[in-house]
Amino acid sequence: MEKYELVKDIGSRNFGVARLMRNKETKELVAMKYIERRHKIDENVVREIINHRSLRHPNIIRFKEVIVFNYFIIIICWE
Repeated sequence: MEKYELVKDIGSRNFGVARLMRNKETKELVAMKYIERRHKIDENVVREIINHRSLRHPNIIRFKEVIVFNYFIIIICWE
């Protein structure tokens, strides 16, 4: 996570926070969704990841990667 810097907070919901981040090396902007890990949440996140990976549409941001930590999951997307 050291390779990214915060640009701004995008918003928060019941299960997590979304932030606009910039790659320090490439200057690429990405959206990061931070989700607290809980058993039921993990099941929903896995389903969201599977569904999002298969989507290809100009109005939907693309899935880039997932980082899993002990207490939270980060989903990284870009345009």
